[in-house]
Amino acid sequence: MTDDPPFNPALLPAGFVDRLPPEAEAEAAGVETLVRVFAAHGYDRVTPPLLEFETTLLSGAGAAVAAQTFRLMDPDTRRMMALRPDMTPQIARIAATRLPDVPRPLRLSYAGPCILMAPNRGEGDRQISQAGVELIGPDGPHADAEIVALAAECLATLQVRGVSFDLTMPALTTALLDAGGFEGSVRGMLMRALDRKDAAAVARHGGALADVLIRLLHAAGPAQGALAELAAVDLPPAVRALSERLAATVAAIEARVPGIRLTVDPVEFRGWQYHTGVCVSVYAAGQREELGRGGRYLSNDDEPACGITLRPDIILRAAPPLPSRTRIFVPWGTPAEKAAALRAAGYATVSALGPDEDPLVQAALLACTLVVVDGQLVPVNGAEV
Repeated sequence: MTDDPPFNPALLPAGFVDRLPPEAEAEAAGVETLVRVFAAHGYDRVTPPLLEFETTLLSGAGAAVAAQTFRLMDPDTRRMMALRPDMTPQIARIAATRLPDVPRPLRLSYAGPCILMAPNRGEGDRQISQAGVELIGPDGPHADAEIVALAAECLATLQVRGVSFDLTMPALTTALLDAGGFEGSVRGMLMRALDRKDAAAVARHGGALADVLIRLLHAAGPAQGALAELAAVDLPPAVRALSERLAATVAAIEARVPGIRLTVDPVEFRGWQYHTGVCVSVYAAGQREELGRGGRYLSNDDEPACGITLRPDIILRAAPPLPSRTRIFVPWGTPAEKAAALRAAGYATVSALGPDEDPLVQAALLACTLVVVDGQLVPVNGAEV
């Protein structure tokens, strides 16, 4: 005898779900929309594998996502393999190893699922979808601006409202702490205080830089006001150069997308493991989770790159529902060319599988709003043609 509960064939591991109609179709349509926008701006699509050798996937930029990576043994080679938790390191690998001789700037796009060891902040899913772009080669504010502008266009195309882009420069915090000579446990305590936005703790641990760090904490907010506060702070030359790059990127974005909602947080660094320059998180009004994030980093051969990864599953929760195809029931004996013409016109046709089916009953049963009768479309249960 055993006390184990009966096996439930519908039970899935925590963080994994079945996508059912109409959610699965809506997500697929959303991804297709994003990919079309990417392609319209000259981004060529690549499709990296879901599984790679561990030593390959977790090298270069991929080292930063090692803690989120599932691993398993390849029974053929006996080498460890890893499931990707993020597609950006794979694009960096492709650029460096498969496309090193392609002229720069190199514009690549991608879309697909990723598997996480544990849910991201605020999420419950461990299988997530990603769709994004990487711009490899140039290192300048206008390249950063192109990535943000492309994300803004994607979200506008999906009619997401109340979108804002939060910019930060993680290297600025690191450079400030280096300039102040902070090391060891004191540096760790100060970084935790900055991460929590704890001004009192920053004052205790910040030493001679405490006033500067507290002013930067208070500088977060709408872009122009935050940049004005940042410009008024006395910063070491290396840190000033980073703040000026952040300001130049804001100017380039606003010139490219007038009216865009930008915020700046000069000392935010949490979660930007492999990024080296301006970074961006995307939010929408009423949506707690990030719609996407990205920024500047170094490709596998230390080539400058920037990109953004959008989350179609989260975006579609913030967007109005995508229209679904109108379903039309096609009775037995309807000419094939009639059904083909309806599909060409954008309808979904559901065909009878035998002559004995009552068209109106079957149409209602199969969620069709229209039925073909004598070559004409007839509403089912009062539906409009």
